[in-house]
Amino acid sequence: MYPSEVEKREKGEVLFDEVEAFRRDLLAIMEEISRVIVGNTQLVRDILIAFFCGGHVLIEGLPGLGKTLLVKSLSKALGFEFKRIQFTPDLMPADIIGTQLVGEREGGGKEFRFSKGPIFANIILADEINRATPKTQSALLEAMGEGQITVAGKTYVLSEPFFVMATQNPIEMEGTYPLPEAQMDRFFFKLNVPYPSYEELKTILNQTTSTQSYQVQRVFPENKALSRVLEMRRLVREVLVSSKVQDYIVKVIMATQPDGKVYSENPWRHLKEYTNKYINYGSSPRGGQALVLASKTAALLDGRINVSFEDVNQVVGPALNHRIMLNFEADADKVTPGQILNQIVEELKPETEYVQRPV
Repeated sequence: MYPSEVEKREKGEVLFDEVEAFRRDLLAIMEEISRVIVGNTQLVRDILIAFFCGGHVLIEGLPGLGKTLLVKSLSKALGFEFKRIQFTPDLMPADIIGTQLVGEREGGGKEFRFSKGPIFANIILADEINRATPKTQSALLEAMGEGQITVAGKTYVLSEPFFVMATQNPIEMEGTYPLPEAQMDRFFFKLNVPYPSYEELKTILNQTTSTQSYQVQRVFPENKALSRVLEMRRLVREVLVSSKVQDYIVKVIMATQPDGKVYSENPWRHLKEYTNKYINYGSSPRGGQALVLASKTAALLDGRINVSFEDVNQVVGPALNHRIMLNFEADADKVTPGQILNQIVEELKPETEYVQRPV
């Protein structure tokens, strides 16, 4: 008798047809978004990896590079409700989560009624999040971490899926409020939007200055979008991770910590000197969780049910570059978190061939 699907899952076996369906659907979403977003294939891929892992994304890029259009296109392709919140210095927490209003009762008298804010949507664009005050920025913390908000002692659960993509501008830093480390750690990935190439810029100008325009279409039927996304998120967690790959992930995380125990082994003692010189604080355990889940999604995209070392190396940068706090010496030597992560990966790489993605 053939084992049932439940028995296969109990043994850690994931059906290959589900893996192929996951890959097909995710590539279909990428293709639909690419009809309006020129280039940035890797950026779109990373955003979708974070989305199907249940995480949130922080994007940094110059103005006018299509960050808002990208999130709108994602919401249209998936068929979920989209809301944009423009963060400004005078924005208050109630402008995000909602507030209590006084209304008339049916039988007479007054009562408080909760008016929902724009946070009650599936896909949220927090535009220029570093322009709001820390008090307003913190209004996103509970929503991002717990999937709920609390107003006047009452808890409101946010609808699934709930995905926040925040942007911040690397220029015009006067009058901005840098995100505290605790909130930075809430983001699954931090991504940079590259400037378009010569050919990409020509294509953008042709598409945006003519009479023709393309409307992003749904990839999933309206009545099946939510169930399909939840199925894909469940499948991500069923991908297998060997003990060797898990050990490698743990070593990478610990190597970002000054005086990490990974350096007790002789081959990595010179790496300890390098990281101690530039790092104040390393990645939290959330960084390890992000590495594992993102690697699992990368494996599914490659049509596999187990994580490889290559999968881990592809997502090290987006998962950890915002979780490493550098010191003044790093700033003086113009050393970036990406350079440090590249050095760590190069030193700790296992004895196997792999494809390293530039951080």
